[in-house]
Amino acid sequence: MAITPEERLSLSYSETFQDHRNVHGIFTRMRAEKPVAWCPEPWGGPGFWSITKYDDIQFVSKNPTLFSSDQKLGGITLPSNEMIRNRRKSEGREILKEAPQEFSQFQGGSSMITMDPPAHVQSRRVVAPGFTPQKLDDLTPRIRKRAREILNRIEGEDDIEFIQTVAAELPIQMLAELFDIDQDVRHKLFEWSNIIIGGDDPDIVLSAEQVRTAFIELGTFAMQTYEKRKQEPGEDLISMLVHTEVNGSPMSIGDYLSAMILLVVAGNETTRNSISGGVLALSQNPRERQKLLDDPALISSAVDEIIRWVHPVIYMRRTVKEDSLIGGQAVKKGDKLALWYMSGNRDEEKWDESFTFDVSRKGPRHLSFGYGEHLCIGWRLAEIQLTVIMEELLARFPNITVVGDVNRMRSNFLNSIKTMQVSLQ
Repeated sequence: MAITPEERLSLSYSETFQDHRNVHGIFTRMRAEKPVAWCPEPWGGPGFWSITKYDDIQFVSKNPTLFSSDQKLGGITLPSNEMIRNRRKSEGREILKEAPQEFSQFQGGSSMITMDPPAHVQSRRVVAPGFTPQKLDDLTPRIRKRAREILNRIEGEDDIEFIQTVAAELPIQMLAELFDIDQDVRHKLFEWSNIIIGGDDPDIVLSAEQVRTAFIELGTFAMQTYEKRKQEPGEDLISMLVHTEVNGSPMSIGDYLSAMILLVVAGNETTRNSISGGVLALSQNPRERQKLLDDPALISSAVDEIIRWVHPVIYMRRTVKEDSLIGGQAVKKGDKLALWYMSGNRDEEKWDESFTFDVSRKGPRHLSFGYGEHLCIGWRLAEIQLTVIMEELLARFPNITVVGDVNRMRSNFLNSIKTMQVSLQ
C-alpha cells in the first residue's frame, strides 16, 4: 500500500507517535517506496524531507558542510503542533519580559547540538574531559553502588511504578554527581527537564506560567552555580563550562545557559528512556530475557540491541546548505531534513528480521546516539548506566514484568515513557 498524503502529513503531529506500530508501518513503506520523501507541514509550514534509511542518515550526519545543525537555520526539531508552537513564541516573549536581565541570554545562546564546525568542535572539547575512558572507568563503581541503593528501596515490593522509582533515578543521580551538586537538587533537574522537552504533552506542561517558572528556576540555579564555580573551580562539568576558553575568550553567558539546558536534558532523558524501554522490551520478549538470565555476560552486548530497539531520540533536524543529492533524490539549499533514527534503526537492508528483538544480535551499530560529528558525547556513559542497571535488576528481580498500560509522553522527538507499572515477583 502506497504512502498517503495524510500519512506524510501525520509525521508533524506528536500524537502519531503514541502508536508505534502504526508509525513503524509508515516508515517501513517509506523505506521501500520513497526513502527520501517530501512531507508537507500543517499551519503553512514549508515542509521537509524525511530521511528514513540507515545509509542516507549516516551520509547526512557525516557531511556538516552540506547539511547544517545550526539553530540559526532552523533549529534541531520540527514544529509538531500549532498551539504549542504559538504558545512557545508567547512564552519566549514573557520569559524575556519578566525574567532577570541576564536570562534573556537563553534566547541568544547556542549549545554544541546546534553548532557546525569549527564552533561545534571547540564547544565539544569543553566538556570532553568529563567523558574520557579513565573518567568513565572511575565512575562505574559509583554507578553500580547507586544502582544497588535504588533497588534496595524496592526490595520486598510486589509491584512498583518503574519510571519515577528506578528508570529516572539512576541517570538523574549521576547527573547531579557529574555537576557536583547536592543530590537533593536532582528532583528539580528532573522537573525542569520534563517541562523543557514535554511541551507537546498536556499532562506535563499545563500552562505558560509553568514553563516560565521552570526557565527562571533553571536560570537562577545555573547562574548561582556559575558564580560558585568561578570562585571555587572543581573537576565537574559545570566548572569545565565556566573556566574553559573558546577562541581565547570565556564562554558567553548565553552559550553557558544553552549548554546547561542540553546537559540537563540529554543527561537524563535518553538514558531514562533506554532503561524503561529496555525493561519493556524484555518483558514483551521473555525468551530474550531468559537468554540474559542464563548468560549474564550477554547483557553488555544486549545493550546495543536495546538502544536500537528503543530509539530514545526519534529524529534530529538538519538544513541543506548547498544543493545536493541524498540517495539519488535532489534537495535544495534551505530545505529542511528530518533524520528519522526510529526508521533507520529498523532498516531491513542492515539487519535481518529488523523487527525482531534479539539480545544476541550481531550487526551494525544503531543510530540512536547520532553519527559523525554530532555523535552524543555521553554515549558511553549512557551504555554503562544501562548495562549496570540491567545486570543488577535481572540478578535481583529475574521475573520483572510490565503490567497494565504503558503511558508514553506525547512527542515526535523523544520516545519517552511517563509511567509504567511493573511486577517484581
